[in-house]
Amino acid sequence: MYIGIYIYDQVEVLDFAGPYEVFTTAARLAARQQPDAPQLFQPVLIADTRRMVTARGEFRVQAHYGFQEHPPLTVLLVPGGVHTIEIQRPEIIAWMRKTGARVQIAASVCTGAFFLAQAGMLNGLPATTHWEDIPDLRLSFPEVDVREGVRWVDSGRVVTSAGISAGIDMSLHLVARLADRELALKTAQQMEFDWSDG
Repeated sequence: MYIGIYIYDQVEVLDFAGPYEVFTTAARLAARQQPDAPQLFQPVLIADTRRMVTARGEFRVQAHYGFQEHPPLTVLLVPGGVHTIEIQRPEIIAWMRKTGARVQIAASVCTGAFFLAQAGMLNGLPATTHWEDIPDLRLSFPEVDVREGVRWVDSGRVVTSAGISAGIDMSLHLVARLADRELALKTAQQMEFDWSDG
């Protein structure tokens, strides 16, 4: 299963690196149990083009793929960061809308919810974001049922999480959904992460 993580300039580092670590760790643990099985999860970083992205704090990271060349995805995961300019770029929202319609699950971390909302993917659904951005999400997208005081919200085909480290909680939840809860628990233990699983 390809887990496509969208990255862009000024993306929050742990928003994409935390989920990336969850899925690579889960894949490694699954391979120990079934060494002859295909790799369970393969997270890939996707930018508008295959380029070097400068994340928050001048952290530079190379995208594996651009919009036109990535493999078919099971999950589209959109991290937060400085999103205000990015969500106004029509080519990004068009790609997100098109890709979101094809995946099994579209997910966001922190202000990544603004991308999904801009693409119309949160209309009529419960969703969450970083506590500091709750009022802005409510004001900007009144058709979204914005929840606060929760680590993540599972709306079926769309799953959103609160800020930064909550993305790890949500990603472990996605491992439980896509594989099983035992693997999610083992992944959290391997990462020495105190998982809030609901």
